[in-house]
Amino acid sequence: MADVKHFDPDTVLDTVVRLFWRQGMATTGIRDIVNATGLNRSSLYATFGGKQQLYTAALERYVDERSRPNLGRLTEDERGLPAVEEFFENLIATRCTGAYAGWGCMVSNAHAGAENSEAEVRTILDRQHHRLRDALRDALTTARAKGQLGQVTEPESAAEVLALLAHGVNLRSRVGADPDQLRGTVHAALTSLTA
Repeated sequence: MADVKHFDPDTVLDTVVRLFWRQGMATTGIRDIVNATGLNRSSLYATFGGKQQLYTAALERYVDERSRPNLGRLTEDERGLPAVEEFFENLIATRCTGAYAGWGCMVSNAHAGAENSEAEVRTILDRQHHRLRDALRDALTTARAKGQLGQVTEPESAAEVLALLAHGVNLRSRVGADPDQLRGTVHAALTSLTA
């Protein structure tokens, strides 16, 4: 007879996402995970594998549920530069206010943390960076077609700069940066695209 799980793995993974997102992988121990989920180690290991596998699953869940939908909306938005402005405004609002204020972005946090030393994590981070850059490039390509960009602004390289700016906003918000200061930096960067 198969072993019956007395817990919902999806609910546990959601809890673990929030734990790793807030604390990072290096400072989150198995004891923290046991305490947060209420499961014993053997149940965690049997379901998810070790801490590294659990972190990787949590990072994938974060990307699927939090990052990918936002980037999809940006890609599909036909407004051009106003869509990029709204993306950054929402990013700053999410990172600086509400339940997850000060947590940064789990993806950006992983770029800056020790967890990026694992090949599987780096693959997720690279893939997600390309998605971010490509969504911004799509919006900037639309902006170019609408005459919203300056003559010398090239969507591909500008998208890479804006992707790095998004990571910067995520990391700076984690240490309590002033949202108005972040908005000012984003405004200056976007204004430079129209010059």
